[in-house]
Amino acid sequence: MDVATMSTLILKVLSFVSLCPQVGNYKRAVKRFDDGHRLCNDLMSCLQERAKIEKAYGDQLTAWSKRWRQLIEKGPQYGSVERAWLAVMTEADRVSELHQEVKNNLVNEDVEKVKNWQKEAYHKQMIGGFKEAKEAEEGFKKAQKPWAKKLKEMEAAKKTYHMACKEEKLAATREANGKTEASVTPDQQKKLHEKVDKCKQDTQKAKEKYEKSLEELSKCTPQYMECMEQVFDQCQQHEVKRLTFLKEALLDIKRHLNLTENQSYATIYRELERTILAANTQEDLKWFSNNHGPGMHMNWPTFEEYNPDQASAPPKKKKPDGAPPTPSTDHVAPPGDRSSVSSYEKNQAYSTEWSDDEQPAAYSGNENGGNGNSFEDDSSTGRGVRVRALYDYEGQEQDELSFKAGDELTKTEDEDEQGWCRGRLDNGREGLYPANYVEPI
Repeated sequence: MDVATMSTLILKVLSFVSLCPQVGNYKRAVKRFDDGHRLCNDLMSCLQERAKIEKAYGDQLTAWSKRWRQLIEKGPQYGSVERAWLAVMTEADRVSELHQEVKNNLVNEDVEKVKNWQKEAYHKQMIGGFKEAKEAEEGFKKAQKPWAKKLKEMEAAKKTYHMACKEEKLAATREANGKTEASVTPDQQKKLHEKVDKCKQDTQKAKEKYEKSLEELSKCTPQYMECMEQVFDQCQQHEVKRLTFLKEALLDIKRHLNLTENQSYATIYRELERTILAANTQEDLKWFSNNHGPGMHMNWPTFEEYNPDQASAPPKKKKPDGAPPTPSTDHVAPPGDRSSVSSYEKNQAYSTEWSDDEQPAAYSGNENGGNGNSFEDDSSTGRGVRVRALYDYEGQEQDELSFKAGDELTKTEDEDEQGWCRGRLDNGREGLYPANYVEPI
């Protein structure tokens, strides 16, 4: 086999090296074990960051829902449209729960799954590194050792041959120069010619040795390639497991992130749409008319005979010993759909008669100075008169205050014709109380 043919074979071996490196050049295949372990850590960090985002979004939805639910309930909206508006807040609460569930799935399932697989696939050594990487490196070294020895011998033979060729060329140049120079004696020319002959012999011997080393190297090349491929295939099999696991893990992550595949998610919006479509304009207007319009209950004045026993009539509410009788509870709205009444309506004082004489406070888009919500309760402005309770009083209705003798509160509206005042406790709660149960401070 000539030098050209052997060189071609060596090139084929080098092309194989691109997949399974030759002497000392297999580090990339071994490093893939370290990279695989690090990529597992990267994936877990990635999922943990996404879980924090899901939690933060869920918390923001919950806070937004809570704030606006309070504002809507305190606002003037009423009836079925109020329920439809509040349904948007319910949607936010339920979507928040789903995002919290996504966060839990990412942390408790996906991250744990990656962590457990990483622990099973990569075994750390006491001296550092991973058992799989060490086994692969030792396998490559063992497979390369015989071929590496032959390769080293071939490289030495090639170097010797090239040096011999160089010496032969130099000797031939000296001989040619000696023939043209008159100062060179015939004996010197003879020695130069003998030197050229010797160099040719050395070159031929070096060439034969070089060709022989190449032939020996080519003989062990197939076995070398087979052994290297076996080790490389083992590395590939481990990588197949990693890539397959990664694909399955990403599919699980996608399933947890894709809320459109969650039946609960679709149900949320079906129920929201159903609640919004259930809003009935006519029913709301009818309710408002019956409670705050011409349809509301009227206490028209009637002729009353003098009753000397009226002042000593038993009170309608339980009161403490020595406390004056509580006024009539006619301030309570007539029976109706109170569940649809906005809490704003429940906290407002309305006259028991519907009349054009009522002068509601004018609404101005700038009454809040452009800040806050226009539905915010204005009871916190500090207006009113401070009073002190003379007796204990336990509220009998939802819109009545409860207090103990000696408690201080703020009277925000004067006594009506039925003996009730509107006031505010120091904790912010507003409601009605008997005017004769307190005294100005």
